[in-house]
Amino acid sequence: MIKRIAKWFGGILLLGVVAVSVFAVNAIYFKPWSINVYFERAFIKLGSTSPEILSQLRILEQFGIDGHNARLDDVSEEEQQRQMKMIKDELAVLHEYDREALNGQKAISYDVFAHFLGNMVEGERWKYHNYPLNQMFGVQNSLPEFLAEVHQINNIKEADYYLSRLSEVDRKFSQVLDGLRIREQTKILPPRFVIDSVLEEMRGFISAPPHENILYTSLQERLDKIDALPDQERTRILGRGEALIDAEVYPAYRSLIAYYRELQPMVYENNGVWALPDGDEFYAYQVRSHTTTDLAPSELHRIGLEEVARIEGEMNRIFASVGQDSGSISVRFAGINNDPQFLYEDSDQGREQIIADYQAMIDEVNAGLGDYFDIKPAMGVEVRRVPEFKEQGAPGAYYNPPAMDGSRPGVFYANLRDVHETKKFGMRTLAYHEAVPGHHFQLAIAQELKGVPTFRKMGLFTAYAEGWALYAEQVAKEAGFQENPYDDLGRLQAEMFRAVRLVVDTGLHYKRWSREEAIEYMVEKTGMTETEVTTEIERYLVMPGQALAYKAGMLKILELREKAKGKLGGAFDIRQFHNLVLTNGALPLAVLEQQVDSWIAAKKG
Repeated sequence: MIKRIAKWFGGILLLGVVAVSVFAVNAIYFKPWSINVYFERAFIKLGSTSPEILSQLRILEQFGIDGHNARLDDVSEEEQQRQMKMIKDELAVLHEYDREALNGQKAISYDVFAHFLGNMVEGERWKYHNYPLNQMFGVQNSLPEFLAEVHQINNIKEADYYLSRLSEVDRKFSQVLDGLRIREQTKILPPRFVIDSVLEEMRGFISAPPHENILYTSLQERLDKIDALPDQERTRILGRGEALIDAEVYPAYRSLIAYYRELQPMVYENNGVWALPDGDEFYAYQVRSHTTTDLAPSELHRIGLEEVARIEGEMNRIFASVGQDSGSISVRFAGINNDPQFLYEDSDQGREQIIADYQAMIDEVNAGLGDYFDIKPAMGVEVRRVPEFKEQGAPGAYYNPPAMDGSRPGVFYANLRDVHETKKFGMRTLAYHEAVPGHHFQLAIAQELKGVPTFRKMGLFTAYAEGWALYAEQVAKEAGFQENPYDDLGRLQAEMFRAVRLVVDTGLHYKRWSREEAIEYMVEKTGMTETEVTTEIERYLVMPGQALAYKAGMLKILELREKAKGKLGGAFDIRQFHNLVLTNGALPLAVLEQQVDSWIAAKKG
């Protein structure tokens, strides 16, 4: 850098260095004179607190910065306090800028970042109201998945970074254990099923010899793909990896097992968060946070009941059209759930066929959306199986976005623990939700945006991201990809699933339903199997309010689309509407509505 400046500017090198130094000092330690510089500074400061997130994003690697790949996150109490102070400081700096003087993308960025930081500051009161070990996304299963699926190993240095991370597992788990003890002292204990499930999972994880554990086998597989790796290096890395799993990783798991075993007899109930200290206030915060609205739990419960009734009516009409016009929704779905024409063979070949069929559905819809989208992501998406070690507690499917450096595509993970859970009539809708035009379009397009701060490229708001994915299911139907009545039943079942979530999430956490009441209601209204429903209800118990975001976001996007249609008439172009929604990145729903209103006004002239 200095050599280039000297070459270009010669005699004014000193002046340039002084100017750059002044700029750097201002940008790092004071309010930057450019708000865009502030946004990037704040993003770097906040993002750099998590080496694991940096490895997921792979933003810095393109600049030769990769030392974070040798570390795991610091989750100590001291670090959490330091990070919260940083968030408060950055919010204070943001408020020093004159919002009224901003326009365009700068104004949007201000509003989005103010909402994001403000929500985290509000959440400080509830920092212990969670369950760090749980069946869905607990550290005990998310860390192995991160190391096996996200941490890249393309050379010896990255393999050594992997070994370094294995050596840090015990440190991180010790910090998690400290946090669990703080929660116990404040009477924040998980439901009983969480303890039972996590204990079984952790015991299973360490039951195999280290060389059979996924942390070793995934390392072995990745080393095998490195060209010209010397045999002695391969032997060294694998030997060290096996030793670390045995000496560092397994003991770390045993410490958590011992703690949860002591906790087990202390917990008998499977309650919602109303049972936690100040639980009702905490849930109200969770609802606001996940929906990015001011809707009350009671209002969302009412909306859910109305949507369930509407969708049930549509289902009844389609069932009647295929000759099934008697019995409850659950009984009629039970009939087609067990119909061989909708099931795969319970074998490795059957599972491979599921993955292949999902990929074919995604490729088909991606090629046929020209009338609805004129912007598509450059990065592709592929389908993979949920890692077997975590599939029992994992959801039916989920999506991970591409790496920002282009080194990893978007991935749609399908849970194949039980092939009979994968019904052919529901696969299209799931593919459209998780991949195209759902999460993959939304997140990959956001990552490729130009002229916006980096934080705007992240999926920061659940209601927007999940609302878009649920909305995408309907768009695929409108584009002609759900003509088969059974596929359309699959779409309606998926929408019913999200409408029921409004009812059962508020039921569990606000109306104090039991776990069993919620399971019974969901089975009755969705026609899903009890196994599937149990996984879902247990998810809502450890992620209060998150399940509300899907339908809340979809309903808002549909409301805004109808508003635009009504005001623009023949000038309405659905491709332009989708461009507007997708090319501003994830937004709080109120900010999204502001953008749609501005777009309508501009179109009307």
